[in-house]
Amino acid sequence: MLTRKLSLARDSRGQSLVETALMIPLLLLLILNAVNVGYFFLITLNLTSAARNGIEYAIQGSSTPSNASLPTVTGSPATTVASLISAELGALNGGTLQVQVCSLSLGSANGSPPTSNCQTSGTGGAFPTPDPDPEWNTYPGFALSRVDVSYKFKTLISATPFNLIVASFPTCSSSGGAVSCTFARHAEMRAMGS
Repeated sequence: MLTRKLSLARDSRGQSLVETALMIPLLLLLILNAVNVGYFFLITLNLTSAARNGIEYAIQGSSTPSNASLPTVTGSPATTVASLISAELGALNGGTLQVQVCSLSLGSANGSPPTSNCQTSGTGGAFPTPDPDPEWNTYPGFALSRVDVSYKFKTLISATPFNLIVASFPTCSSSGGAVSCTFARHAEMRAMGS
């Protein structure tokens, strides 16, 4: 009886090692896919916040009473709407950023209803023409301002097996094993005319 127990114990010595060796690739696949999905959602949240902060800055300018002018889209790097959005993205700013600002500081196009002129910063695709303010008769003296932000980035871990989930999202595309995603966000707000 004792020899039978010893022979069973000898037969199962390497079983846990084999099970661990078989499970490690699957666990790595799950963990690294989760890292890429988490990064995807982190970019989405930061980009949404950056568009909101960009439109508020474009409308209100800096918070000092001595600054009476509205910020520009391009120009001095510290005071532009594009630099604020770039700073808002912070360490995530490894991709391609494009910003379009439509505001009163750029003038307004005549028409009925009037629309704010737009200026683009960065390289990339074209932004859609903003819609005119649907309530321009209700709020005379106000103009609808808009900030469009487009951001193209690559996933943190570029190997194909670790991008299975992210590559299936409609905003992402796979080319040569690398997955890149492009997000476009916009924010609109009314500004008082001069």
